[in-house]
Amino acid sequence: MSSSTLVKAPVVAPVVADPAKRWHVARIFGNVVTRSIAIVALALVWEIFPRLGLVDATFLPPLSEVLVAWWDLVKSGELWEHAQASLTRSLVGFALAIVISIPLGLLIGWYKPVANLLTPLLEIFRNTAALAILPVFVLILGLGETSKIAIILYACAWPILLNTVSGVRTVDPLLIKSARSLGLGPVSLFQKVVLPAAVPTIFTGIRLAGAYSILILIAAEMVGAKAGLGYLINYAQYNFAVPDMYAGIITISGIGLIVNQLLILTERRFSTWRTS
Repeated sequence: MSSSTLVKAPVVAPVVADPAKRWHVARIFGNVVTRSIAIVALALVWEIFPRLGLVDATFLPPLSEVLVAWWDLVKSGELWEHAQASLTRSLVGFALAIVISIPLGLLIGWYKPVANLLTPLLEIFRNTAALAILPVFVLILGLGETSKIAIILYACAWPILLNTVSGVRTVDPLLIKSARSLGLGPVSLFQKVVLPAAVPTIFTGIRLAGAYSILILIAAEMVGAKAGLGYLINYAQYNFAVPDMYAGIITISGIGLIVNQLLILTERRFSTWRTS
């Protein structure tokens, strides 16, 4: 065989990791470690202090005992039953608040006649705490699901409504003037300029409402409920099942964290036009 017929093997260049990519991964890892330090420290304190007798283990059992109680509730299905009841009430009230408050807030923020008509009424109710009027909801709507969903709706509506109004009213006037100079009509101006600019502020209200939907729900479930995480905590307290009580509290914290992260991801999805 002649040398001209020989096929040279391809030369494979060595793979060199992108320094920018490695730096990005290292930064993410560093952020995760930094954010985990406080949580790990809290867990260690919670575990060690009761065992050393620095706090009364009767009222604050070690974290390991709480986690065992949490797992027992999971295996029995009891925790899922209570969590499902709470999530259903919370999500329904939260969704109704979004559906009602955002359109109303856009109207109040954009149309002065609507603002002049509704602002005095809103000023009266915005300063009334949701838990203060919980007995009113119970008296009018009873102890069933309706009163619990209604009080969540009431509590969640205000941060969404007020942030929506603020988001519309604080849009940069130069953006509005520039859009009008380009010939955009009122409808196009609102859709293409005002609404996108107000989205970050609106989502701030939605995230606040997401937290309220959990907090107010727990208080509402402690009054006349037969299921739910609030009922579980209250029942465990009365029966002195302290690990079960803390297991319910941990579950609520976990749900609140997950809800907040989901809302952050949703905000990023609707705010892709913003720079990082």
